[in-house]
Formats: sequence, C-alpha cells, structure tokens
Amino acid sequence: MNLRLTWVQPEDLIGHELRQAAEDGRDASEIAGRWRAAGGPCAPPAAGASAVPAAPRLRALALALLDELDRLPSPLARDEPSSLAGIIGACPSWPGVTRPDGALRERLHAAWLGRAAGCLLGKPVEKLPLAGIRALARAAGNWPLTGWFTARGVPAELLAAHPWNRRSAPTSLAENIDGMPEDDDLNYPLLNLLLLQRCGDGFTTADVARLWLDELPAARTFTAERVAYRNLLAGLEPPLTASHHNPFREWIGAAIRADVHGWTNPGDPASAAAQAHRDARLTHTANGVYGAMFTAAALAEAATGRADVHQCLRTGLRVVPPGSRLAGAIRTGIGTAGRYDDFDTVVDRLHAAYGNYHWVHVIPNTALLCAALTHADGDFGGSICRAVSGGWDTDSNGATAGSLAGLLAGHPDRLPERWTAPLKNRLATTVGGFDGIGFDALARLTLTQLTRAPIPQEDVRP
Repeated sequence: MNLRLTWVQPEDLIGHELRQAAEDGRDASEIAGRWRAAGGPCAPPAAGASAVPAAPRLRALALALLDELDRLPSPLARDEPSSLAGIIGACPSWPGVTRPDGALRERLHAAWLGRAAGCLLGKPVEKLPLAGIRALARAAGNWPLTGWFTARGVPAELLAAHPWNRRSAPTSLAENIDGMPEDDDLNYPLLNLLLLQRCGDGFTTADVARLWLDELPAARTFTAERVAYRNLLAGLEPPLTASHHNPFREWIGAAIRADVHGWTNPGDPASAAAQAHRDARLTHTANGVYGAMFTAAALAEAATGRADVHQCLRTGLRVVPPGSRLAGAIRTGIGTAGRYDDFDTVVDRLHAAYGNYHWVHVIPNTALLCAALTHADGDFGGSICRAVSGGWDTDSNGATAGSLAGLLAGHPDRLPERWTAPLKNRLATTVGGFDGIGFDALARLTLTQLTRAPIPQEDVRP
C-alpha cells in the first residue's frame, strides 16, 4: 500500500505552484506546458495529495520545475514586500499606541472562548462547497445560520451528497459536542503561549522553528506549515523555509497563528504586527504574512476595550501594504458588506470575485472575515455565523471572528450561553501540558505575557 503524505508530494506541489504563479503575475506558461506535455496532473482540488503516486520520472520533473518556478521573479514584489522594513515603508499610516482600559483578564477569557466557539461551529462543514453548507443548514431549519450544525432532520440523501468533515463530525455537531475538541486553530495559540513563556516578546523566527521541532509533531501541520517543517528537517533556515518549494506560502496558516500576538499587545497594534511578522516568516511570504499582521493588529485594537469592530478592521488595514492584493480584498470585504442587507448576497459577490483562489488561500478568507465582522456590527453570534456560513476555510474564519468579537464583548458572561456552555471549559489538545485545560486558566496564562501595558491589580488576582 502506498503512503500518500499530504501537502509535500512534489507532483502535487507543482500544480499548486503553477496556480500561485498565475496569481502573483509570474509567466510560467512554458513551465506549465512542459509539465502538461509530460502527463503531469493538476493540483488536487481539495485534498492534500492526489490518490495515485506519480511515476518516478514525473516526480523528478516536478522537483526540477519547482526549482525553476522558485527562480521566477514576481512583478508584484514592489507592492508586496515580505520584509518588515519593506512593509512599514509601504504603509503610510503605521499605527501608534493606545492605553487599554481595565478588565483585561475577562476580555482575554472571552477571546479564548470566542475563538473556540467559532472554530467549533465551522468544523463539521470544513471543505464543503458553499451550496452544500447552505443545503445542510436549510434542511435543519438553521438558515440563516444561527446555531450549531446538526444532522437531525436532514435527509440521508443530502448527507450523502454533502458529508460532514470526517474527522470533525463526531465531536462538532449539536448532538455530540462535549467540550472543545482538538484543532490546529487552537493548537497554534497554545504554542505561541509557550513561545512567549520561553523566549519573551523578543523571540526570533528561529525560536519559533525550535519550538515547533520540540513541541509540534509534523503530522499536526498542514499546507505551508508542513512544507516549512520539511524544509527545516532538510537543513534550510528561515526565511528560506517559507519560500522553497512552498506553493502554500500565501495561504491562511500564518493568520490562524496570530491571535496571541494581538491579545498580548493590547493597544499596541504595531508591536502585535511585528510579532506576527516574525512568526509568519517561518512559513509564509507577502500576503500570507500580511494576513497574520492584519489579524494581530486588529485584535490588539480590540483588546483595548475602546474600539468598535469597524475601527479594529481599519487599524488592521494600516499594517497591510495598500497596493497589495490582501489590502484590496479587505477593502472589498468591508465595502461589499456595507452595500447589502442580505449576507447571502455579500457572500455570493465575494465568491464571484475570489472563487479562482484555493479555499485555504488568505485572500478570499480575509475578504470574507472582514465582510462577516462588518455585517454583524460586533454581535458575537452574528459574527461567527456569518464567517462560517460564507464557506471556504470555515473553522479558521469562525475562530478569528469569534476571537475578535469575544474581545469586543469584553467578558465571558456577555457571550450567549448557547455558544459557551457546550465547551464545558475544557480544551483537548496534543500540545504538551495543555490537554484538558480550561479557558479561564488560559486567560490567566495569557495575561502573564502582557509586557507593554500596565496590568490592573484586579486582573492579577488568583
């Protein structure tokens, strides 16, 4: 039996890299022609690996062509730098510092709960097409989406046509939720807590790499993270780990790692963005890096307790080069949400605009995230339901929407119990020392990593 390791097979990477080349303006037509003439397959549309291994000659050709593609310059590089200095130089209104108000521990507690609830809502429909998500929810009388997905009342033929995510369905439907199951959208915040505990906020990208090698099993990584992990084991160092044979370097992975950087820099979005940049450069370039910086800066603004959702998004946009594709997607998401009362119409417009991207790419997902948060106007349930109901990377978008909306709510008691009670204050994870931990305990641990803002005495009580 052949072992098809996902996200690293050269014959699968080449198709994704050709797609990435088309997106960032590199002329790879001659390379693509050679690949097709040799009988090379397209990239798998959803899975991490094709079902059948390639012949040895195709694998060798894929490796050679990946090298050629790595050397092709992008005409967008001027507007989409990856270095922090280049990003700051491209951003005309780099944000300053705002003093947060009190109640930081309660705000962090709500953020952890919000991230978990939003992630859990999106887990059973991850990878499903938009039409499938809508059909399943409508059949259960849950559209527009207002609660957990359920199989109750859904016809068997519809479930067969649009099956739930295989790994998530046993733990993420209304009828079987029993605490927060493991997910990479929660594992990465835990790893970044460990990172700050061990290295402080002056950590380097190499420190991130060392932590991963110590604490993160390779099989718990996906897309860009798995390629970067492979590159580390091959002896490459950051930031080459992000770019070498890595067609996923502008996907969503770095953005889902950014929350702790925002949470621990309340009122200092610039520092949050800089931390997120050092983290992201292990695995991502350009727009993939901006997605992490945008998320961290928006969360740092939300953590002050003084901003509404619209100000948070504007602050996040200030750390994204304005001529980049991600900045355009953010503006499109916000603008589209402001033009239509019906969120299904908003989603349809975004899918028409960005449906050419892979469903895990940072550009469509950030556009959808911004649209969901804008349309919900800060409401917690509305934010996570809109983010998930728009499709694409449902659990990641739900998680980030829940994190920001939780911060804005400011206290766990202000989150509706129907979203928090099923979590049972319990998180499952394989990250060492954290399995079964409560979200209240995570809030206390996160609070200890705040170094730039004075911590009110009421927040450090036992």
